[in-house]
Amino acid sequence: MNLTMISKSLLIALPMLALGACSSTGDTDSESTQTATEKATESTADNTVQTETIEAVELTEEELMVQEYTAAILETTISFDFDKSMIKPEYIKILDAHAKFLVNNPEKSLTIEGHTDEKGTPEYNIALGERRAASVSTYLENMGVASSQISIVSYGEEKPVNFSHDAAAWADNRRAELTY
Repeated sequence: MNLTMISKSLLIALPMLALGACSSTGDTDSESTQTATEKATESTADNTVQTETIEAVELTEEELMVQEYTAAILETTISFDFDKSMIKPEYIKILDAHAKFLVNNPEKSLTIEGHTDEKGTPEYNIALGERRAASVSTYLENMGVASSQISIVSYGEEKPVNFSHDAAAWADNRRAELTY
């Protein structure tokens, strides 16, 4: 009983105290704001730190090439046109970066997964996925990668990256994936 009475008293008293604490006259607020602004300005003037400007550093040709190949090797998807297994020119730099990595690291191995869209029969799509993976494998071997470092597998239409049934999804699914 005492606890309920105290709770009720607090429920009435706390809002009253909050309202009383928040109320003030306009003159006091503007004076305190002005004083705070002056103090902030003074402390900023006392605490300024001068720094020197930093000049941009130009990268050497070799550093630019390393930067370019580092970005390229992070790409692991090679896309193909409909019913094609020919590598598009825009993926040459990516494959060159992977080839260079594999040549410099002969202990590493790569699996190339061939994928297709949902068009065509399952048998045809497995064969097309294999042709796509073989195309990438042949390119890498021509760049000096040992054939023992490369294995290929075709999933056909079985592992789509985009499950929609439209032209954009089909384009996304026509690919070869490079997995280490």
